[in-house]
Amino acid sequence: MEELVLTDKNIYPAEEVIFSHIKKSKATWNSIFKYIHTNHPELNEEWRYYNDGKSWLLKVTLKTKTLFWLAVVANAFIITFYFSEKTVQSFSKLSISKALDKKIKQSKKVGKSTALTFLMNDKQNIELVKEAIELKIKTK
Repeated sequence: MEELVLTDKNIYPAEEVIFSHIKKSKATWNSIFKYIHTNHPELNEEWRYYNDGKSWLLKVTLKTKTLFWLAVVANAFIITFYFSEKTVQSFSKLSISKALDKKIKQSKKVGKSTALTFLMNDKQNIELVKEAIELKIKTK
């Protein structure tokens, strides 16, 4: 697991702080958030410091539904989606890419959920994250 870098409770993760940590992954960051702001302006973004993990995390929500969590690590960021067992089983009825289906099947279980995690250190996962956002919005 990558080590989280936004661990100082007194330093709010403004863009300049984030970009100083993610470095070359800034283009990937901008691509994901441009997609969100253009296609889903109804989504909310909230940075909070969590004492249990001693780190700042970004929670992206649609009303009361959490779509994903984002954590900043050295030279990258991590996006994690959580899907219930029932939701994962319903994916067989949906049209999802083979790459996303494979990633979901390889994802680890956390309690009764599947944690779908992407390390965003280059552009290779951008399309899968966009697809996962759409999937999370469509499903319960």
